[in-house]
Amino acid sequence: MTDVAEDFDLVVLGGGSGGYAAALRGAQLGLRTAMIERHKLGGTCLHNGCIPAKALLHAAEIADQTRDAQLFGVMATFESIDMPAVQRYKDETVDSLCKGLTGLVKARDITYIEGEGRLSSPTSVDVNGQRIQGRHVLLATGSVPKSLPGLEIDGNRIISSDHALVLDRVPKSAIILGGGVIGVEFASAWKSFGTDVTVVEGLKHLVPVEDENSSKLLERAFRKRGIKFNLGTFFSKAEYTQDGVKVILADGKEFEAEVLLVAVGRGPVSQGLGYEEQGVAMDRGYVLVDEYMRTNVPTISAVGDLVPTLQLAHVGFAEGILVAERLAGLKVVPIDYDGVPRVTYCHPEVASVGITEAKAKEIYGADKVVALKYNLARNGKSKILNTSGEIKLVQVKDGAVVGVHMVGDRMGEQVGEAQLIYNWEALPTEVAQLIHADPTQNEALGEAHLALAGKPLHTHD
Repeated sequence: MTDVAEDFDLVVLGGGSGGYAAALRGAQLGLRTAMIERHKLGGTCLHNGCIPAKALLHAAEIADQTRDAQLFGVMATFESIDMPAVQRYKDETVDSLCKGLTGLVKARDITYIEGEGRLSSPTSVDVNGQRIQGRHVLLATGSVPKSLPGLEIDGNRIISSDHALVLDRVPKSAIILGGGVIGVEFASAWKSFGTDVTVVEGLKHLVPVEDENSSKLLERAFRKRGIKFNLGTFFSKAEYTQDGVKVILADGKEFEAEVLLVAVGRGPVSQGLGYEEQGVAMDRGYVLVDEYMRTNVPTISAVGDLVPTLQLAHVGFAEGILVAERLAGLKVVPIDYDGVPRVTYCHPEVASVGITEAKAKEIYGADKVVALKYNLARNGKSKILNTSGEIKLVQVKDGAVVGVHMVGDRMGEQVGEAQLIYNWEALPTEVAQLIHADPTQNEALGEAHLALAGKPLHTHD
């Protein structure tokens, strides 16, 4: 093992959202920065998650719009899905973004090393026969799809989201194990492509971490679309059939399909990378950190899916920036994870920021919480788009709005203002003073606050 000639201020192990954000911000602040990535720059979000999945979902949206074109007076005929062409569109999108990111890393004078890195001391990473020394090491090695005990992913009939993203055909039928974000997004896309979909979720609702009202609205919409789901019973086992796979639940209920997509979450990539040998505290594979992303080893921090925080690309960005700014001597503020916007990009979309009504009642008491629902049927632009859903506001009585929960097409585009409302602890009366453009879906967020402030416009008192 040979040392590189240059000593770095920051050595980043992992080039995904958290890692490259730290590298870019660190270099911007004058830190001599090295970044090591074993696969492709951009990590899960760019190559195996956010971007490719949303490209598939956009293709699915186009398919639905073509089928429904006559509703809007447009004569169009839906023929079929050309999955190889969809994959080319998806790959071109990913490749373009990857090239842009690569150029940005080069422009910031970051030393980028492709290879399998391993933590070799509290201040070094070994890669490609070299030892990269640094004043500080940031662990950002991300996550991979998980499975369940006894359920082997074969990449053919039993697949993970990684396999689903590169599938060259539209399955005739699919069972999706897991009704969280990944599960319902694939359920939505595949249904639009023509797949007969059944979602199996052990908890009592789809997207179970969301406000219960949002879950129920999504379930209603999925029923209307013909997406089947079984809730409240856990998986027992899977068996191969002559043409596909059979799933058996704990209550004995059985489902059969061509493929089984295992969408039970993602687990941290941490095994065999030297973390435990260097004394880094861990729990179930996750690296443990404090609110400033510091591990128990003073010269090591960790961010992104590797730590037990929200597994979202924008969370990784924020955590990486926080670490870089802390190392550069800037004053940093811990992340309020309740204030992080969350979007599930199915049809209809589910978007939220803040806490649920149930959580608010638990914290403040049931008599101190006010909830208001605004139906998108009252919103002109939503009518034009032929989408339905609701915006639900959760407020501490006579105080700030502590939760915004939205269901409907394009609601992910409204979560920007929603996160400002939550993070700036806005009162309904303050938001009600702001003028929202008409006709927009954003106007629905403004009208919901008008109603909560006691002066509703296009709604009854």
